[in-house]
Amino acid sequence: MRRGLTHALAWLLATGAAVTLSWWGVHTVMAGTAYDPPRAVPISVSARDGSGGAAALSSSTRRPAPPPSPTPSSSTPRTSVKPSAPPSRRPSRTPVSSRSPSYSTTPSGTVKSYPTDGGRVVLKLGTDSAELVSATPAAGWSMQVWKQPAWIRVDFTTDDGRTVSVFCTWNDHPPMVEID
Repeated sequence: MRRGLTHALAWLLATGAAVTLSWWGVHTVMAGTAYDPPRAVPISVSARDGSGGAAALSSSTRRPAPPPSPTPSSSTPRTSVKPSAPPSRRPSRTPVSSRSPSYSTTPSGTVKSYPTDGGRVVLKLGTDSAELVSATPAAGWSMQVWKQPAWIRVDFTTDDGRTVSVFCTWNDHPPMVEID
């Protein structure tokens, strides 16, 4: 009887140690790869559009219109909320390669936005390097980002396995963006 209890205790200790070691190894690997998905911030709007109805919220991927510059005759600048088109549930039929990015020039480079079916990637392109400004997945898509000294890659993926990739490379040449 005593010998059986000794064997059972040894087995329990060995099994507990193996489970603990396995959990620790998997936890360490997963902690390095898993990330929290981006969270949407609610926006409240009390402004009204010109027709008297409530103004529609703009997409979180659009930049707000800059406020008008103050004039000597007005003491308070006014901003307006422009209605946006209602979101479409169906994916766009337009090929990704035919879409053109939007541009904004800054002293240290050009900021370009690349819309895709999976989301939007905004890059700041300099003469010999690039920087990821933002990457926002579309509804129903998830996102993963890789950054290296000579390239950036953003993948948008759906649950059914569809993937859209945005590559930016600048190894011995000016930054070049490819959408696959």
